[in-house]
Amino acid sequence: MLSVMSALSNVNLKTLHSAGDVRRGSARKFFTFSRKIFRGGPSGRTRGEGFEIQIKYSQIWYDCSMRLIDSHCHLHDTEFFGDLREEVYERAAAAGVGMICVGTDERSSTQAVQFAKGHADVWAAVGVHPHDARLGWSEIGRLLQEDRKQDKPNIVAVGEIGLDYFYDNSPRDIQRQSLESQLQLAMEYHVPVSFHVRDAFDDFWPIFRNFPGVRGVLHSFTDSKENAEKGLSHNLYIGMNGISTFTKDAKQQELYRTLPLEKILLETDAPFLTPAPLRGRMNEVGYVELVAKHVASERHISLDEVTHTTLQNTRTLFNI
Repeated sequence: MLSVMSALSNVNLKTLHSAGDVRRGSARKFFTFSRKIFRGGPSGRTRGEGFEIQIKYSQIWYDCSMRLIDSHCHLHDTEFFGDLREEVYERAAAAGVGMICVGTDERSSTQAVQFAKGHADVWAAVGVHPHDARLGWSEIGRLLQEDRKQDKPNIVAVGEIGLDYFYDNSPRDIQRQSLESQLQLAMEYHVPVSFHVRDAFDDFWPIFRNFPGVRGVLHSFTDSKENAEKGLSHNLYIGMNGISTFTKDAKQQELYRTLPLEKILLETDAPFLTPAPLRGRMNEVGYVELVAKHVASERHISLDEVTHTTLQNTRTLFNI
């Protein structure tokens, strides 16, 4: 950090603010920091020199400031957040929280990619939820194909996909076809998967085993210890969200306390599943820290240990 600060002291602040090759959120956060620390500092560097340093060090600073990643949210979706998207994003960014915006159908997957393109520390997952499998999933392959043409791809996963036999909003045979087709896409594009599985693990595991090597996370996991252990044995991560803070189910509470920390991803599923003590409000990306605090409290470990480990888990799975 000292070497970074030393270099920053020689950077032209006007150039920092105007550099165009860094995303808006990243550039603004960096400029605020440098102005506060180095007000009145040297400004004699040429524009070209300042521009080069700005790109290098703004990325270092922004990465250092990101404490958590919400591994599963729907902030991008105008159906849920409408005109509040920027406001909620700004609060999360100010708190040092990055996010993965997860699609649930072709429309929201397209929005997830668009939102990720325009915001710092935001990535996209594209996929069709089992509820919407009856509507088709052909656009998901096109989104993945187009994203791979970019210098910096924004899509880091396929999801959320899976089986939901609790609601059965789509016929079960169509759900299975959708899952298989999108798992094939995940293998073709070498990206992990965000799985939604509810009351359907008996059908899920045989399909999953047909795609060896697929990596992923069991999003919003609320099922049995047996299925959690199966997931871990297949090197899957387990997604924990606000449910872990308010469930009254003793078996769930025990499961959440004993899952290996190195296999947990923290998430909000915003705008759903608001954690305690904020039940009754619309969930936000920044509230993922409440989940982290609950994990730390239940395990009698430091918050820093939880944030550091789960941040690294998320980076590892999604290669970010």
